[in-house]
Amino acid sequence: MESELLEEARRLGFSLAGIARATEADGFEHLRNWLDQGHAGEMAYLHKHAEARRHPRSIYPEVKSVVMVGMNYDPTAPQGAARLARYAQARDYHVVLREQLWRLRDWLRAKVPHCWGRAVVDTAPLLERDFARRAGLGWFGKNTMLIHPRQGSWFVLGALLVNLELQPTPSFDTRHCGRCTACLDACPTQAFVAPFVLDARRCISYLTIELKHAVPETLRFELGDWLFGCDVCQEVCPWNRKAPPGHPLLAAKSDLLTLDACELLLLDEDAFRQRFDGTALYPRPGRAVVLRNAALILGNSADASALVTLQRASNDTEPLIREAAVWAMERIRDRLHSVTR
Repeated sequence: MESELLEEARRLGFSLAGIARATEADGFEHLRNWLDQGHAGEMAYLHKHAEARRHPRSIYPEVKSVVMVGMNYDPTAPQGAARLARYAQARDYHVVLREQLWRLRDWLRAKVPHCWGRAVVDTAPLLERDFARRAGLGWFGKNTMLIHPRQGSWFVLGALLVNLELQPTPSFDTRHCGRCTACLDACPTQAFVAPFVLDARRCISYLTIELKHAVPETLRFELGDWLFGCDVCQEVCPWNRKAPPGHPLLAAKSDLLTLDACELLLLDEDAFRQRFDGTALYPRPGRAVVLRNAALILGNSADASALVTLQRASNDTEPLIREAAVWAMERIRDRLHSVTR
């Protein structure tokens, strides 16, 4: 039945699928050490639910096996003036994967009526990458991403926790990064403390998504034109040179390919919701964070034509947006003055 299950997973659009035993997560102690070193920044939920990540039974007490799946997203979609991590250019992958995992669960229940399970896509305290490696979906790269020799790393993970004793697939017990440090060297903010260790407090993805306060001024320039997330460490990875195309369910949406920071700063709460509902940008991280990032992008661009829009944003009801807009105006004016001297 296991081979049929994995074949059904592939039929549902998962390019990667494997099975792991539901035992204690391999990387739990590494997580605890990482948290103790303060690398999680303001992600308090990681501390709050740390112990729950020790074992998947904290999510589903009857779990016996973890079916891990991966779905490719488009690594070649074009980018606008305000860049999104490529996974965010599509429909919200949490919704897409959850829907397909429910279909996989229903297929399994039709085969085994007493089977029960729970679909997990990021929102539950499961160390997905640990179980994905154990299920044979890849190895941990030096950039902490899961890498598969044929799929690269342009995929997102989901899990189906079931109360069946399933035969596990072979785990991925080797690493294939060798001496390569391309991902570490290319990081704009030097967020990697060491190979396999990310200090989230310096990571552009953390700064543009998780951080709900002002971005430290020492890191604002390094954000460049990233509005949401960052792909730099994946873009330079040699294993992604021959990455396959994304699955149609995660195809890039045309209205997310050419985002303009000035246009974003004109969106009120209702307009922002209508614009981004059903994507990774809404409801989390939401208007205040995204528009803060848009203002910082304009400051980094040093485009004087943005001053009128930034002046308007400096009166926004959100303090986070106001502060970023004022900083951006000052940066643009400083650049203009230095040019005219």
